[in-house]
Amino acid sequence: MSRILVVKLGALGNIILSLGPFAAIRHHHGADHVSLLTTRPWAEWLSQSPYFDEVLIDERAEWWDLRGWLRLRRLLIAGQFDRVYDLQTSARSSRYLHLFPHRTRPEWSGIAHGCSHPDRNPDRNRLHDIDRQYDQLRAAGVTEIFPADLSWTGADLTRFALPDRIALLAPGGSAHRLAKRWPTRRYAELAGALLIQSITPVILGTGEESALARDIRGAVPGTIDLTNRTSLPELASLARVACLAVGNDTGPMHLIAAAGCPSVVLFSRDSDPALTAPRGRSVSVLRQPDLADLDSSSVLAALTALGAHPAPGTSSTLAAPATLAAPPAA
Repeated sequence: MSRILVVKLGALGNIILSLGPFAAIRHHHGADHVSLLTTRPWAEWLSQSPYFDEVLIDERAEWWDLRGWLRLRRLLIAGQFDRVYDLQTSARSSRYLHLFPHRTRPEWSGIAHGCSHPDRNPDRNRLHDIDRQYDQLRAAGVTEIFPADLSWTGADLTRFALPDRIALLAPGGSAHRLAKRWPTRRYAELAGALLIQSITPVILGTGEESALARDIRGAVPGTIDLTNRTSLPELASLARVACLAVGNDTGPMHLIAAAGCPSVVLFSRDSDPALTAPRGRSVSVLRQPDLADLDSSSVLAALTALGAHPAPGTSSTLAAPATLAAPPAA
C-alpha cells in the first residue's frame, strides 16, 4: 500500500472545484492510503468525504515563522508519503517539496522545480481550474474524470422552518474586492420579483455580510436572512431544495451550483469565468465589466432560461422561474 498526499489550501470555491479531481485520485489509488493537506476551515468537513483516509491541517505559517515551517516539515516527513499531488500549485505549495529530505522525497505532481511529474502545459494558466487540474493529473497517470459530487454531505434543515419554495441569494464576496459584488439594491429588486411569484428569497453569507442582508430585508421584508447561520452541510441541503440561486463570484455559489441547484452567477471584470466559473448541472454565467450596469431584468431572463430548459432529472419546481416577471421600473 502506497501513502498518497493531496495538497489543496484554497478558499471554498477552490475546494469545490477540486472535488472531481479528489474523486479521480481516490479512484486511481483505491487500495492506497490517501491523505489531504488543507487549511483549518475545510478540514472537518472534508474529513467526512469519501476521498480521504486522513486530513492534515496546514496552519499556513508566515514566511518569518521558523517554528511554524518546522512543524509543517515534521508533519510532512512523518507521513512517509510515496507520492504527492499538489493541486494548489502555488509558489507556497511548491516549496513544500523542498521540505522533504532530498533522499526521501516522494514523487510529486505539480509545478515545483525538480518534481518527478511536472505539469508542462504552457497554457495551464489559461485553462479553467478544473481542466487545469485534470491536465496535471493526466501527466501523472490519473486519467479518469469525475464530476463534482456532494451526495456525501447534507444536514437537517428543520430548524430553519423554511417555506416550500425558496431561492438562494449570495450577495457577498471578498471584502477587499467589492467590484465583484452586484449592488444590494439590485438584489432587493430581484427578491421582490421572486416574492411576487411566491418564491421566498433566502440570503446566505458570513457574519460580515449580515449588513447586506439587513439592507435587502429592509427593502423586501419577506426575505429570510440566514447569514452566519449555515454550515457547509446545511448549505448543500439548501441547494438541493431551492428552486434557484443567484449570487456573485463567491465560494457558496460554487457549492450551490455543484450540488445541482439551477444557478445564475454574476461576474465583473475583476474575475474571469473562463478560469473560475462554478460548474454544475444547470449554471448560467452573466458577466458585466461593472456589475452596477447589470439590471435585474437581465438576471430574471437568465433564470427564465434555466427554468425553461431544466437539466434531466431535476425537480419540477425548476419550471417556476419561467413565469418570473421583471420588477417594476425604479
